[in-house]
Amino acid sequence: MTLSQAALPERSLLTNSLLVLAGTVLLALSAQISVPMFPVPMTLQTLAISLIGLTYGARLAAVTLIAYLAEGAMGLPVFANASGGPAPLFGPTSGFLWGFVAMAWLTGFMVERGFDRGFVKLFIAAIVPGMLLFVPGVVALKLVTGLDWQGAAMAGMVPFLVGAVVKAAIAAMAVKAGWSMLDRR
Repeated sequence: MTLSQAALPERSLLTNSLLVLAGTVLLALSAQISVPMFPVPMTLQTLAISLIGLTYGARLAAVTLIAYLAEGAMGLPVFANASGGPAPLFGPTSGFLWGFVAMAWLTGFMVERGFDRGFVKLFIAAIVPGMLLFVPGVVALKLVTGLDWQGAAMAGMVPFLVGAVVKAAIAAMAVKAGWSMLDRR
């Protein structure tokens, strides 16, 4: 069971729609908190995605990320550096953007399969998809920029590894705290 299912056991279409909207707002805000790096900026998006996956479950998390990508594709300034439009979906960061959907789904899937409580389980459910995100990210970076594999890994993975661990830990702590508050009700 996910945290949102426990907190809102009888969710309507309206409730799910509001959760998706809240998730896309969180993603848009987290994209603007960034450390400028080239060609991939370091943002808090993966923290937001972990929180969404750990809280919403697989299907609602994936729908939230698809909605986020659609908002960006339509030109809303929801991507890093307040960018929008279709260009980011086909540029150097495209593998990360498209990979966000899989990351959210896998995080939620793991939660639905028992990685739902306790710091260690929640951390594993956040870090495994977070590390797998580097696969499409580095592949797209290589294909779009023409970097070799080592260059793509150095630009799109190595600088982000420590941050990925820290963000997974923060997400796990936050969701664990959410469960603790819900259990006290």
